[in-house]
Amino acid sequence: MAEWQGRPLDAVYPVVFIDAIHVKIRDGSVANRPIYVALAVTAEGRREILGLWAGDGGEGAKHWLHILTEIKNRGVSDVLMLVCDGLKGLPEAVETVWPRTIVQTCVVHLLRNSFRYAARQDWDKIAKLLKPIYTAPTEEAALDRFAEFADAWGRKYPAIVKLWENAWEEFTPFLRFDTEIRRIVCTTNAIESVNARIRRAVKARGHFPNEQAALKCVYMAIMSLDPTGKGQARWTMRWKTALNAFDITFDGRLSVARQ
Repeated sequence: MAEWQGRPLDAVYPVVFIDAIHVKIRDGSVANRPIYVALAVTAEGRREILGLWAGDGGEGAKHWLHILTEIKNRGVSDVLMLVCDGLKGLPEAVETVWPRTIVQTCVVHLLRNSFRYAARQDWDKIAKLLKPIYTAPTEEAALDRFAEFADAWGRKYPAIVKLWENAWEEFTPFLRFDTEIRRIVCTTNAIESVNARIRRAVKARGHFPNEQAALKCVYMAIMSLDPTGKGQARWTMRWKTALNAFDITFDGRLSVARQ
């Protein structure tokens, strides 16, 4: 596992997704702890898991700077887009390590977090007004739709309005792209099939005696993934189509990576 975690990586990745798997670890008492998974898309459209890192849920910019610097030291000189769930301190760390990288917050997680501040009976109405924001043809149009949402629900749910305002800078990058690309860079759901396999392995073992045992279990679940299966084939076909568009959108930097 240590050899895998320190292996050399590609020089450039078009997209990297960062998401967390929560596992129960005994550290005096049993508590939920996050294990962060970094999944990348290669220039050939394949998926590659870059590594695993355990956290305590209170990670900040210093923690992410350490992780991203580790990835950079393993050979990654550039990442074109990094998709995550609004992890605190991560955008600042990305700016330090890869200044040209675009940080995109996961829209699905943003929606889920919005519903946490609302009463269940209002979810459908809120969802109906939020959809025109993230499906808007331009950022300007999205801003207009957000103003309409704030007018309608800002007084009753000011926390939702503040949530979107704070996330706006990392929410809007995907709006620059065509619909086909938006669907695969607006959310960390691309990593979900991997996470589902890991969750099944973790659930079967209950809680872990320590952090290292949890990391080993997640590592073994990742190693059990079939790199040539139908799921991988569908993934590669979908991403090869999208990467042709990325080649132009990112000013040819992906062409350098392919060479």
